[in-house]
Amino acid sequence: MSGQSDLIERYARGGGLLKYAAQGMTPEHQTTRIGPGQWSPAEVVVHLLDSDLVLADRMKRLIAEENPVLQAFDEQAWLARLDSQSMPVDEAVALFSANRQWMTRILERCTESDFARTGTHSETGSQTLASVLAKTVSHLDHHLKFLYGKRAALGDAVPPRYSED
Repeated sequence: MSGQSDLIERYARGGGLLKYAAQGMTPEHQTTRIGPGQWSPAEVVVHLLDSDLVLADRMKRLIAEENPVLQAFDEQAWLARLDSQSMPVDEAVALFSANRQWMTRILERCTESDFARTGTHSETGSQTLASVLAKTVSHLDHHLKFLYGKRAALGDAVPPRYSED
C-alpha cells in the first residue's frame, strides 16, 4: 500500500459513517426542509451518493487514462431534475457504502506514482488522484455536519461521527 494509507482508511470508513448518520430517521424527517432553500436530509444523502459516484469515476479515470478530462456537474440541477427528495435514503446509503468498498479495493492497489497522476477538471484545472481522494473524504465530513445539524433541528439528534475520529 502507498503512503496514502491513512487517507484510504478514512475513505473506507465513509460508508459506515453515512449509515450511522442516516439511521433511524422517519420518512417525514428524511424529507423535511428546515428552512427556505435548504436541503432535506434525504437530499443531503442523495447528493453524497451522486457526488461519491462522480468522484469515484474521476479517480478511476486518473488511474486508468492519460491526462483525462474530469467533468464538473451541477449539483443543484441534479437534485432538482433527478427528484432526489423522493429517493429512498436506505438505498442511497447502501449504494454509497458499496461504492466506497469497491473503490477502497482499487485504491489499496495504487502506487505512489498512481497518486501523482493528473487530469484536468473542466472548471478548476489540474488535479491528482491524491487531491481527488482528499476532496472525497473531506466532502463527506462537510456534508455530515449539515446532516447532523438537520437531525438536531428536527429533534432527532445523534452524536456526530466523522472520518477523522
